[in-house]
Amino acid sequence: MTSSALSPQARLSGSNAVQLALERARAAGAHSADAVFAESDALEVRVRGTQVDTVSQSRERTLGIRVFADGPGGLRSALTSSSDLSRAAIARLAEDSVALARATAPDPTAGLPADGFASELPDLALFDPADRALTTADWIALAQRAEDAARGFDPRITNSEGASASTAQTAICYGSSAGFAGEYQSASHSLYAQPVAAQDGAMQTAWWASASRTLASLDSPEDVGRIAAERTLGQLGARRIATCEAPVIFDASAARELLGNFAGCLSGYAVYRGASFLREKNGQQVASERVTIVDDGRRRGGLGSKPFDGEGQPTRRNLLVEGGVLRSWLLDTYSARKLGLRSTGNAARHAGGAPSAGPTNLWIEPGAGDLEALLRGLERGLLVTGMFGHGFNPVTGDFSRGARGFWIERGARAYPVEEITIAGNLGEMLANVEALGGDLRFLGSLGAPSLRIARMTIAGA
Repeated sequence: MTSSALSPQARLSGSNAVQLALERARAAGAHSADAVFAESDALEVRVRGTQVDTVSQSRERTLGIRVFADGPGGLRSALTSSSDLSRAAIARLAEDSVALARATAPDPTAGLPADGFASELPDLALFDPADRALTTADWIALAQRAEDAARGFDPRITNSEGASASTAQTAICYGSSAGFAGEYQSASHSLYAQPVAAQDGAMQTAWWASASRTLASLDSPEDVGRIAAERTLGQLGARRIATCEAPVIFDASAARELLGNFAGCLSGYAVYRGASFLREKNGQQVASERVTIVDDGRRRGGLGSKPFDGEGQPTRRNLLVEGGVLRSWLLDTYSARKLGLRSTGNAARHAGGAPSAGPTNLWIEPGAGDLEALLRGLERGLLVTGMFGHGFNPVTGDFSRGARGFWIERGARAYPVEEITIAGNLGEMLANVEALGGDLRFLGSLGAPSLRIARMTIAGA
């Protein structure tokens, strides 16, 4: 397969499908409506050793329609979707959507945005046309290079869980009866490696990955394989430690997971439903003054970037936490109305689903220095390089995750550790951030630098 460009004809077909859906929904009696057309062309390959393990290819075209019907006490709404883009099918879909909406309960908060739409669609460097020339064989070769780099790094690398390469090209068309119409194209590529090391009868595995909008921005396959091998070898000889309280450093990849937990608590839906420990804390100190968190849907080349959100609202830079103070939630139109606020341009949406509020490109602003500088400032403590499990309660902020990494003595790695659990409360953890590294790293649309928390409970032997 060649990762081909989504043709102008295909994009026109998507625009026409959206326009027809809106026209037929209004003709069927809808108060208002919007529609999303999404077309994707994706490929993922995986190799193990010298063998191609899997090749997975998918091509999808989906039209989703959301309609609103008049009702006493508010608008009634319904969502439908189809991959049949014939004129007759779209007409039936729109008419069925209106009929379904009339059967639902009215909601005084429902409806399209009423405070303006994106008026400019800037070039956000969301794809490189040259990348579309790569064939399946080219992507297999990239995965093989990562696998070879990992397995050839050290004799103790004896096996692997495989290396993979993936690519996806996507086109989005959106329109609403309020008068907005827009479209954009994007791409995403990734490389991943997970070698296995053995020593003295014990085995360890770790992974590394890179993801980007363009092939030129990806880490090289050799770097992905090498770093995965180094992280795997570093865990050989890992041991458990006694239960204690100590400072904890999260490397950039582990800190990113903390940010992911925090992001869910910033969603307007979690806030108005009372499912976030941050629900009563807007304008209050929720983290150390060293912590600033930004969401920016127009970060050039960002994997979460887009010129408009799932409701046609302009994406933008949102300062969510400034110097530790909570300044904003992540809001789409519905959650904003529930909270008496305005959308922050964070409506996330699939063609077949309703909008929700979620991050675009979300990151913690970095400090200075690197991970080693954070280690040098620690007499004893734990460096976390990986976490396991899903022990986080967004309502209370209670946090408990399996972890592995290194025990630190006198500012240096003393030995690797495993089979431990780190526990605390995410709010208290962020309040106790005492240092941030300058090593901001994105994997996907979330980014974080390494960070040091003054004290946490570490459960071990």
